Amino acid sequence: MPKSLTKLWLRGLKRLVATQIAPPRAPKTRASAQPVRAKTAKSPAAKPKISAKPRVVRESRVRPRASAWAAGKWTRSFHSAPPTAGRFVNHLAYALYLPTGASLADMPLVVMMHGCQQSADEFAQGTRINLLADRFGFAVLYPEQSKTAHVHRCWHWYEDSASSGGGEAAAVVSLVREVVERHHFDSERIYLAGMSAGAGLAAMLAVKYPSLFAAVGLHSGVVFGDAHSAIDAMDAMRRGSRSDPVGLIDGAVDVADYPGMPAMIVHGELDSVVSKTNAEQLTTEFLRLNRFIDANGAWRSGERREEKYADSTVTDYVKGGRRVVKTCIVRGLGHAWSGGDDTVQFHSAKGPDASAMLWEFFKYQRRVQTAVRDETLV
Repeated sequence: MPKSLTKLWLRGLKRLVATQIAPPRAPKTRASAQPVRAKTAKSPAAKPKISAKPRVVRESRVRPRASAWAAGKWTRSFHSAPPTAGRFVNHLAYALYLPTGASLADMPLVVMMHGCQQSADEFAQGTRINLLADRFGFAVLYPEQSKTAHVHRCWHWYEDSASSGGGEAAAVVSLVREVVERHHFDSERIYLAGMSAGAGLAAMLAVKYPSLFAAVGLHSGVVFGDAHSAIDAMDAMRRGSRSDPVGLIDGAVDVADYPGMPAMIVHGELDSVVSKTNAEQLTTEFLRLNRFIDANGAWRSGERREEKYADSTVTDYVKGGRRVVKTCIVRGLGHAWSGGDDTVQFHSAKGPDASAMLWEFFKYQRRVQTAVRDETLV
């Protein structure tokens, strides 16, 4: 294909991805109504009341660096990751939140992977997980995709290559290891969570680096192992995989020697960007990784417990009295973080608090480095 046609095709694909990522914008009814009110009001004192109140709320809730009202230390920096093919310099931006009133030594670490069109600051504010870090005493690390790597800050979760997904995954792993070593965090309690494209990369990290992470949380994520290009990714997002999820996992790892990976999966029932089918297929994949089911998808061991609430349906998969896989399908929720700050894009006040659910799930998981097979997770 001529270079000019290739460029046109890539531009068209970027526009297609952008339309799928960007949420619909609500009509600006409030802005258009203000001039009418100001014109009919007799008292000039009425004008500042209409315009000032929304500004105060917006500034207090969405201001960058506010770190979601948390009291700890919020720092931003760059990590020099190992070079990858096609990139002589591989700098990865990140933010780190350290809670107050607790020793950093042997502290758990939660790694949070943001979604498309998000920054570390916005993800921290939208999820409000830093408040939980203050309360329960864990650190939070936010790797941040650059606009140079992707104009919408999307992680390349669908390309497992040295120059794309594999390179980004390796950079995140390098960052996590450096931060853990520098602050002496507990290497047996490193947890990973992501939203949308961040969930896609988090799934890749969990599958490929099971000795590093003790558990993973995937919010609005895409089935693992099906997409290998941007076009594949769009198809998987819309309808899930056409292949058997068990076959996808078995093709990626040797399940018999895989140490297992506790996983929590949260998804909006009305998500029009990433189909709910992806949550069902991700659940199947992690049931296979944790050997609840065999290569044919038949039940092998453990038990399934389902509870229905007013705002969600929660299913726990338990083995040996321990919750290993958990899914939560949130009623009425679209492509947004459940129970978050709805003044921040891609977060909704609707549904249970996903951040609180994740920590409640994480805190019981620990990666024991010296054990093997099923016994690696206690």
